Formats: sequence, C-alpha cells, structure tokens
Amino acid sequence: MTDQTEPSDRSAVRPTLHQRYIRRIEDLCRTDPGARIALRKGLRRGLDDVAHTRGMHRLITPWLPQGTETVETEQRAYFTVAALIAAQPRHSFTAAETEDDADQAGDGESVPVAAATDTTAPVPPAEAGPARRPRRSGSSLGIAFASAVVLSPGREREMRLSTAESRLNLLTRQSLDGLHRHLPASVGYLRNLDVPVDWARLLADLIAWPTRSGQISRRWLQDFYWMCAQQDQVKAAKTDDEEAAQEASDPPQ
Repeated sequence: MTDQTEPSDRSAVRPTLHQRYIRRIEDLCRTDPGARIALRKGLRRGLDDVAHTRGMHRLITPWLPQGTETVETEQRAYFTVAALIAAQPRHSFTAAETEDDADQAGDGESVPVAAATDTTAPVPPAEAGPARRPRRSGSSLGIAFASAVVLSPGREREMRLSTAESRLNLLTRQSLDGLHRHLPASVGYLRNLDVPVDWARLLADLIAWPTRSGQISRRWLQDFYWMCAQQDQVKAAKTDDEEAAQEASDPPQ
C-alpha cells in the first residue's frame, strides 16, 4: 500500500527547495557584498550574457534542480529572482537578519518570509469574506500589490490603487520574455515601499509561466481584488462602529 504521507511526485516537494534557495541567496546578499554585486549585475540580463552573469553562474548553478540539464526557462527564473533579491534596498537584508535572530530565539518553528516581514497587514474578520488560501501556496504578486495599496495611506511613500492595478495588469499580459523584462521595475517599486515579496512563490510562478500563464495571471488578479475588497469591508465596518458609538454618546434631543 502506498504511504499517502509521501509526496506523489517531484513537484510536491519543490516549494521546499525554492524556500531553501531563497534563503541561500538572501544569506549571500547579507553576508557577502561581492556576491550581492555579482547577482545584481544579472538584472535584465540573459543567461548567455557572460560578461555580466559570470559570477551568477558560480553562485546559482549548484542550486539548479537538474544541474546543467535544468531547462533554460527554469534556469532563467532562478537567475531573475536572485538578481531581484540582490537589487533590493540595502536595509532589506538588515531586516531579514533581525527576523532570523528572532526565529532562532523562538521555538524553532519557521515563519514564512512574507508573513514575518508584513507585521501591519490587515486581517479581515472571518465574516467579511472567504478564508485566505493556505500559506503553503505562498503569497502571489497580487497580494504584494494589494498590500502596497492598503498599507500605503498615511505613509510618506505610497502606491495608488490605479497605479498598482495598472502595473499588475501589465505583468499579466506579458510573454515570458516580457515578464522577465518588466518584473525588475515593478518588483523594485514594491520593495522601495518596503512591501514584502514572496520570492519562493514568484520563483515557482516564473518557472510555470510558459505553460500556466493564464492560471497564474488569474490568481494574481483575484488575490489583488480580493484583498482590496476585504480591506474596504474592514474600513466600512470600522466606520459603522464609529458612527454607532457616536450616536450612543450623543445626548438625546
């Protein structure tokens, strides 16, 4: 009898491999300035642009799932995400180091990067809508763009709803080449606002884009509109509560 607790195929364990890769790249960027520079040079570069990716090959190739036999589109995803991580603002790596220290001081239970970074994300009441997707699926770019909108008001830097919607829609319309070309600007915008990006989820989506771009685009858009709508409902409920409290405190006429 087959043990149902074992993964049925290689894809079932791939998210864990992605998480390990992301942690490795983040550690390199935090502890090795030379490695960070080498990875950042690969931003918007092709795999065969050896003049700018020579250092990347040394750092990334050992982590490719099938080594040199890994298909080119998958290799490109690993390179792009590594370059995006390296191109983050410098303080991002200081924050990651603080989170690592907190994890080690705790009970040893791992905390997803996006959840650990985003400490102010709104948590809608259960009755406001459907439950969030299981954390094991990660947070899509749709969640990141929605976070940029709902967490921005009152900040010095912010992203308007129309800007987020426009950028996200642009990404969903891209071919694989177009997606790799447009991601640096959009992801850089998010990280400059200190909006967390689930790198492992993005890596998985980039790998799957050639065959599942429609499904991934749908998830990004639905996640974006779902989170924005949930926040609208939270705000409306808060307004209703405040009005009810004000009416209760007003003296009778």
